[in-house]
Amino acid sequence: MLGLTEVVDKLDRTLQGYDYELPPDRIAQNPVIPRDSSRLLVVDSPPSHQHRLFRDLPDLLQPEDLLILNNTRVLPARLYGRKSTSAAIEILLLQEQAPNCWLALVKPGKRFKIGDRLEFQSKSGGEILYATVIDTNPSTGGRLLKFEVPQGQSLVSILDQFGEIPFPPYVTDSQALAEQYQTIYGDRPGAVAAPTAGLHFTEELFQRLSQQHIDHAFVTLHVGLGTFRPVEVEDITTHQMHAEWVELPPETVEKINQTRARGGRIIAVGTTVVRTLEGIAAAQNSGDRSIQPYCGEINLFIYPGYRWRVIDGLITNFHLPRSSLLMLVSALIGRERLMKLYQDALEQPPNDFGNRYRFYSFGDAMLILPAAVQK
Repeated sequence: MLGLTEVVDKLDRTLQGYDYELPPDRIAQNPVIPRDSSRLLVVDSPPSHQHRLFRDLPDLLQPEDLLILNNTRVLPARLYGRKSTSAAIEILLLQEQAPNCWLALVKPGKRFKIGDRLEFQSKSGGEILYATVIDTNPSTGGRLLKFEVPQGQSLVSILDQFGEIPFPPYVTDSQALAEQYQTIYGDRPGAVAAPTAGLHFTEELFQRLSQQHIDHAFVTLHVGLGTFRPVEVEDITTHQMHAEWVELPPETVEKINQTRARGGRIIAVGTTVVRTLEGIAAAQNSGDRSIQPYCGEINLFIYPGYRWRVIDGLITNFHLPRSSLLMLVSALIGRERLMKLYQDALEQPPNDFGNRYRFYSFGDAMLILPAAVQK
C-alpha cells in the first residue's frame, strides 16, 4: 500500500492531479480598470499567504530586486476572408515558417486543400490580401499559407489593415478593447496571445517600483500554440512541448548579473519569462546559475521536481486546469499547495472594491515570493 508521500508524488506526475472545478462566472471576461487594481494573492512563505492588490507590488518586493518582463506584442492574427469559391473562412496565424509563409489554424479545416487560393479584404475595403495553401501540418491540424505581400513589405507590417486581435476562446462575452489585451510595454510584434501577467502593470506602478529601486528588464517570447496546447497524456512526464522562439538580449543578462552581485532577486513576470530564462539556461547547460545571451528556440517542459537555475520568484495569473502552466507553477511551491491556494481564491469573499478573484487572461494575479519557493 502506498504511503501518503508516495501518493502525493505520484499525483504530481499525473494529469488528474492538476484538475479543479472552476465556475464559469469566475472566468474574467473583461479587465479591471485601472490595470493595477486587480487582486493579488501573495504567497509569502511556505505556510502563509495574503490577499492584496496588484498596486501593492512595490511594498511586497525588496530594493535591488529585478523584474523580467516579456516585451512581445500580440499580432492582429485572426483574419476573416473567403476562398475563390466565395465560401467564408477564418484563420488564426500561429508562426512564421519562412518569409511571409505562416502556419495557421483554419476554419472550416476540411475545406482547406493544398493549392486553394484565399482572399482577405482590408478593414477599409480598399485592399485585398491573397494567400495560397501550400502544405498541411498534422501536429496542429493547421495549414501552411503563403501570402502575397507587396515588394519590400512583410505580412506583419500590414496585418493591422486586415486582422483582429484574437482574444482567448474562453473570453466569449467581452467589451474589452484590443489594446487592453496588450501590455503597455510590448513592442515586439509576434505573439498570438498576450503574456497576461504583464497586463496588470501601469506607468504609475513602474514609477513607484523605480522609486523603491526595483528595476526591470526584458526578454522576448512570442506566445504561440505551445502555451495553450493541452496536456493530453496521463503521465505528464511524457508530454512534449512545442518549440517556441525566444530572445535574451545582452543588456538583460548584464542586469541579471548585476542584480545577483548586489544580492537582489530575479522575479519573472509570467510563465513565458520563466520558460525563456530556464529554457535558455537548460540549453546552455552551464552547470551553475550563469546565463548567456541567446536567440533561438526552446521547448523546456517544467513540472514538480525541476531544479531552478535562474529565477527566484514569479508573478503569474490563474491558469486552466490540466495545463502545462499549472504544472510549471506547481514546480515552484508544490502541486498540493497550489491547488489549495486556488481553492482559497475561489472561496474568498469580494474585496473592498466588490471583486472576487477572477481567473485566466483578464483575471487576477499571484505573486510567489522567493521565501515561499520549495528548495
